[in-house]
Amino acid sequence: MSSLLEEMPEGLPIAGHWRQTIEKAAVVFPYDGSVVAQAPVGSPDDAATALDTAESARKAVASLPTHERRRCLNSVADELAGRTEELIDLLILETGKPRRDCVTEVTRSIITFRMAAEECARVTGETVPLDLLPSGEGMFGFWVREPIGVVVGITGFNYPLLLASHKIAPAMGVGCPIIVKPAPNTPLATLFLTHLIQTVGYPADGVQVVTGDAAVGETLTTDTRVRAVSFTGSAAVGYTIAKNVGAARVTLELGSNAALVVTGSADLARAANAVARGGYYASGQACISVQRIIAEESIAGGFTAFVADRVKSLVVGDPRHADTDVAPLINRAATDRVTQWIDQALVAGAEVVTGGQLGDDRIEPTVVRNVADGQPLWDEEVFGPVVAIREVPDLDAAIDVVNRSRFGLHVSIFTSDIASAVTVARRIEAGGILINEVPGFRADNMPYGGVKHSGMGREGPRFAMEEFTVTKMIMVRP
Repeated sequence: MSSLLEEMPEGLPIAGHWRQTIEKAAVVFPYDGSVVAQAPVGSPDDAATALDTAESARKAVASLPTHERRRCLNSVADELAGRTEELIDLLILETGKPRRDCVTEVTRSIITFRMAAEECARVTGETVPLDLLPSGEGMFGFWVREPIGVVVGITGFNYPLLLASHKIAPAMGVGCPIIVKPAPNTPLATLFLTHLIQTVGYPADGVQVVTGDAAVGETLTTDTRVRAVSFTGSAAVGYTIAKNVGAARVTLELGSNAALVVTGSADLARAANAVARGGYYASGQACISVQRIIAEESIAGGFTAFVADRVKSLVVGDPRHADTDVAPLINRAATDRVTQWIDQALVAGAEVVTGGQLGDDRIEPTVVRNVADGQPLWDEEVFGPVVAIREVPDLDAAIDVVNRSRFGLHVSIFTSDIASAVTVARRIEAGGILINEVPGFRADNMPYGGVKHSGMGREGPRFAMEEFTVTKMIMVRP
């Protein structure tokens, strides 16, 4: 890890060079509070310079030939693959996530750049029969897709390398200059990724990074030269961005409180294993980790016992160790919020099935049942190692419970009845429905996004590249 940080230039990649910042801030290892590095902190002035640079570079970046964009994307994937172990170590220290989750993050980031390279060849248009109208006789027409212009990508702290990859790779693939603002807690992986992109020969002005606070984000997202904003983070910030961006296109991934429905015909052991796997990966700090479990009453008691047994076996400890399942959350504020929500739910009548204790700033993997509507532990996104189980009489009631949420990102159902699976797929209001798999499953080439307060637009290289292009219609009368 130290060699990786020593290799990375100091400062922020802005305007073709690494620009020094007045301020720096410590990046802290969540497990023990040790300082990983002193990271540059950008300012609104840095953001303004990056915007000027991106606008000036817009035509040059757009004119890069497809074969060159594809070469750069594949070369970045090669570089990431060659630095896998170092990147895993950096992500562990920067995010505090268990090793296995950081392994997954690096692997998926490589795949994301590979997929974007493949999609370069599929940014195509079509001919249009203009003579469907008599006035169009003798004419021919076709449409093409062109880069939309300057893109701003804002990412969350939980998957800094992967989330940055899902903004940067599609922008590179279609020829849009992009400015990325990583989360203040976790800027290092994004900065190193940008360094790698520069080493493969991609224009330095094509990918810039500006760290900093909300004022930096406001500068980036309210500039009229920005044509698309892709944001991953909290709903409150996302709503503000959507309100203030003006005419720019917006992609928002705003999280969820992912539900998992268990029917009477489900394989209960399999479903319980899925909860243990899907509710606590990344220490629960994932927008599609299992949070709400809705179980039919005929199996609720037995299923709850299965879940408790599996969750008790999870290992809480040092994220650097390969056998660790759950580690401390990103910071003390996050830990305090989650424990407060648990306490509030208990006061309102909920019961702890297992876990629920705080030791050495680490929240035990927790299962709670009978959490009431109106409690943040049920209504909001927990972003911690907690799942809540509720019993319902039947599938119709389960669907009603799921759909009452203001969120709608991923929902899963465990069942052996095809009719129940189809019913859920058709009636649940969500961007993705998973049958006999956890809501946290995501293939990076699929369309990913939510409905309702979970956001708008879709990610995945093909779909993000569509968000980052505009259709131009060309009509000719010979």
